[in-house]
Amino acid sequence: MIPTITAFERSPDGGRGLARDMQVRWALEEAGQPYDVRLVSFAAMKQPAHLARNPFGSIPTYEEGDLALFESGAIVLHIAVRYAGLLPDDANARARAVAWMFAAYSTVEPPILERATAVILERDAPWHDERLPLVDDRIRKRLGELSRHLGDSDWLDGDFSAGDLVMVGVLRRLQRSGLLNEFPNLAAYVARGEARPAFKRAFDAQLAVALAASNN
Repeated sequence: MIPTITAFERSPDGGRGLARDMQVRWALEEAGQPYDVRLVSFAAMKQPAHLARNPFGSIPTYEEGDLALFESGAIVLHIAVRYAGLLPDDANARARAVAWMFAAYSTVEPPILERATAVILERDAPWHDERLPLVDDRIRKRLGELSRHLGDSDWLDGDFSAGDLVMVGVLRRLQRSGLLNEFPNLAAYVARGEARPAFKRAFDAQLAVALAASNN
């Protein structure tokens, strides 16, 4: 059965591939699994039909037969478990790959999202100029720790895994900030992720939606 995911009808990022459906698309492409996409408007996301799939009224969601999932991390993990290609066969390596997924969402991403809030929503607040450097320093601390672990390796733990997919997705949010360039091995790590054919297919698919929306 071909799964169906939901994505923004008009993504706020204009096709940069930062919306949460991008990681799900990428995971499905890495797994070689075809999928359908249901585009939803912001208004539709708050209607009962979508809330039945995601009680928080956000995207993405994932439907496959009787299974309905929300939260991009849970969906990527489901795809990685269900299909080959995103988790190692070795049990210990598999557990470490899942740990990196959690690290990306729980340890690395929070200050990055805090920065996005400060830049986008609090730009005119009186505390903005003082707060932003503090947030940037918290991000640098996490990036420094991640950079030391990665070293000169291509991926976080052996071969490319779902842990790398999620981590690259999180780090891509920093590309316009300049912070990622302070850690050349991390910038190269993200570039390797973006060079993967599966990433390119996923990116092009979501970009096509953004371009179609902009032309309407």
